[in-house]
Order: sequence, then structure tokens, then C-alpha cells
Amino acid sequence: MTLTPLTLRRLANFRANRRGYVSLWIFAALFVVTLFAEFIANDRPLLAKVEDRWLFPVLVSYAESEVIPDGLPTDADWHDPTLAEEIRKGGGWMVWPLVPYSYNSVVRDLGRPAPAPPSAKNWLGTDDQARDVLARVIYGFRISVLFGFTLTIISSVIGIAAGAVQGYYGGLTDLLFQRFIEIWRGMPELYLLIILASIITPGFWVLLGFLLLFSWMGLTGVVRAEFLRGRNFDYVRAARALGVSDTRLMLRHILPNAMVATLTFLPFILSGSVVILTSLDFLGFGLPPGSPSLGELVNQGKNNLNAPWLAFTAFVVLGTMLTLLTFVGEAVRDAFDPRKLPGGVAATAPAPAPVADQARGTAVPGPAAQGGGAS
Repeated sequence: MTLTPLTLRRLANFRANRRGYVSLWIFAALFVVTLFAEFIANDRPLLAKVEDRWLFPVLVSYAESEVIPDGLPTDADWHDPTLAEEIRKGGGWMVWPLVPYSYNSVVRDLGRPAPAPPSAKNWLGTDDQARDVLARVIYGFRISVLFGFTLTIISSVIGIAAGAVQGYYGGLTDLLFQRFIEIWRGMPELYLLIILASIITPGFWVLLGFLLLFSWMGLTGVVRAEFLRGRNFDYVRAARALGVSDTRLMLRHILPNAMVATLTFLPFILSGSVVILTSLDFLGFGLPPGSPSLGELVNQGKNNLNAPWLAFTAFVVLGTMLTLLTFVGEAVRDAFDPRKLPGGVAATAPAPAPVADQARGTAVPGPAAQGGGAS
């Protein structure tokens, strides 16, 4: 695939913003790592050899009777010292992930009441329910980013489509749509969510669907303004005169120009979506109880002031995530800035050329040079 000169210039401008470019790679690395959270933090071994059998507990659930002969027909507890001793007696062994706890695992043998401070066993300590904080941060980061990505993509598609229809057709369509958006934007979103939470327990998809009812309006105004401007261009009028359909005109001719202003907002919309989920979890109207959530960790830090590692961990994780997204958004904005030359250098107007004085055969400096004389 060959990139156009305009795309190459935008990529050069994005790379020139070193802070945003590095932030993108750091955020992408963290997100990719958390996608495989089950292989990093889990209360099941990655691999186990029991007698002459190879088991993969991280992928398959085994009953205790399938692991040892005298075991119970229930799921095997791989942290059980008795089970581990029976495996070792038969010459077996287990390979544990980097963090041998899942987000809902209760850490036994803490030696003190929960929450426990950071230690060699629990690198970031435990919360007030004796669950490993690092494991919950890994899973919570993944859920927050996936929720933010899903909400941003779907709401952006709906908002762009609504803004395109408003701006392209204008007139009565635009007027009615604007009045509807003004009324719908004034709905008490938090109160409606409280009512919904009293009826059903909001899950990932229920919460996503509810927030989609209101989050799609973020890009509508920007896209509407771009379509109101673009529909009067000469090439759009010429395409309409040639019989090009309205759908093709909007998708192929006006939308690419409108996306320039739209793409600069996406990183900020993503960070806003993450903050919304965190805020709802902090208030208790987000994901179901027990789910790995950064907002729930913030709430635990507020309720357990004697365990400062909880609030500190939540602050560092959220602050780092939002800072990286902000830096990426600034770099994207610079990349689409038409005033930036390749490499991120701002375009400046050329200095005025000298004016030839034909009478004397000398060059008279331009206005900028003439103003630099001694006072």
C-alpha cells in the first residue's frame, strides 16, 4: 500500500512529537501485555506435570480427582498445600505465572489482617478483602481500556453519522435534529443510571449500552460544522450535478475532509470514557461487585486511609494512563495541523524580497529590513 504525500507528512509530524510518539508505544505495550492477563496473573499454573501427564490449568479447568487419585470431584485448588505435596510426591512440578493470583483470589497466610502492605509475596499489597492489588490492577487496566475503546468507537460512528446527516441536508432536518440533541443532552444521566442500577445489576454490556445513549453527541457538532462547510464546495456541487448519490457524496467526498477534525478528538474521547467508567465504579453504579476495577480501587483507598498503598497505586495507574492518552492526543493534533511542515516545524511566511531600485541599480531592502534601523 502506497501512502500519499499528505499521509507521509502527517506521520512525520506525529513522529516529530517525541513525547506523544513515545507515549503511544508505552500505552500500546501496556495494553498488549494486559490482553494476556490470564498468563501473567492467575491462581492456576501455566503448566503442570503430574506423573506422566501434561496439564494446562491456565487453559483448562481440572477437577481435583483428575489431578490426584484421592481428590474431590470439585475444581482443583492449585494453592492447596496438600495438592501441591501430592504432585511433588509423584515427581511432578508446576510452572506459575509471574503473579500467582487472579483478580478474585483470596491470599491466604498473610500473617496480618487485610489490607496487607506490599511484600515479596504481594508486590503492591492486598486490598481489604485480601486480594492481590497487582493482579486487580492488571485486569482492571484491561477492562478500562477495552470499555473505553468500545465506547469511543461505537459512539464516534453514531455521532459522525448523525452530524453528517445534519450538516449535509441542513434546513428543517438540521433544525429538528438540533432541538432533539438539546433536549436529550439535558437528560439527568446519573439519575437515570441510579434508577437502572436499582432495577438490574449493570454489567459490562448493559453499562456500555446505557452510556452509548448519551456519549454519541460528543462529535456531532464538529462533524455537522464540517459538512455544512463542505457541502458548498465546487467539487461537491459538480458531483451532485453529475448525478452522484447523497450517500456516496457524504462517504467519498465530504467525510474524508471532516475526519481530519474528528480524529484529533478521539484520544481525548477515549480518556473521557475511561474516566466515566472509573467514576461510576467509584460511586458504586459501575461494574458488578467483585469485578476488577480501577474505580473500586480508588474507593478502597478512600475507605482505608491506613493503607496508603491502595490510593497511591490507583493514583499512579490512572494518572499514567490519562497522561499517556493526553500526550498521544496532542501528537495527533499536531499531525493534522496544516500549519506544520514535515518534521513538526511550524510553517512561517517567507521574508519579503528586496525591491530593485532601477534608477541607482541597487537593491532596497524590504519593509522588515527597513524597520531594523538604529533609533
